[in-house]
Amino acid sequence: MSKKEDKLKNEEIVEAERPETATDEEKELSAAELAEKLNILQKERDEAVKRAEELEAQAADFKDKWYRTAAEFDNFRKRNAETRRTALEEGKIDAVKKLLFIGDNVERALGYEIDEKTKEGLAMLLRQFDEIIANLGFEKIDPTGEKFDPNLAEAIFTKDAEEGQESGTIDSVFQKGYKLGDKIIRYAQVVVIK
Repeated sequence: MSKKEDKLKNEEIVEAERPETATDEEKELSAAELAEKLNILQKERDEAVKRAEELEAQAADFKDKWYRTAAEFDNFRKRNAETRRTALEEGKIDAVKKLLFIGDNVERALGYEIDEKTKEGLAMLLRQFDEIIANLGFEKIDPTGEKFDPNLAEAIFTKDAEEGQESGTIDSVFQKGYKLGDKIIRYAQVVVIK
């Protein structure tokens, strides 16, 4: 259809749709002018539809970016919580490692010949130390009499077996080990029977 035929068709449509109660001003408008106004309105409508589609696409893009940002933030929050938990645990381990020698020395001091009052004081101090360590979640590793396990202890000496002693068992503990959950903080230093 040519532009001229299209224009005539638009004029016919306008004439057919023109209300009988048209104002004087509307009556004065020719069919060509009305067709021109109709063309302008159709162009504006097409532009509005195109703009709406662009805005819908933009809104979908913003929504997608928002979902991604929310997911990234959630992942960041989870990683950060894990990092904080790990840092707290590592800090606790470092602090306790530095204090373990105090418990070792108090325990050794109890083995010396000292007066009864001093012995009671040292025993009380050792109990408090052990309570604090236990409250922090640490467990002692004291494998005396057990089979030697290199995952829990390190052999610093070996000793010939005596009557009734089984080879490969731990005779005595030189220094107790400690663990936090499944993580070994310090291996027990032991004397193993040959």
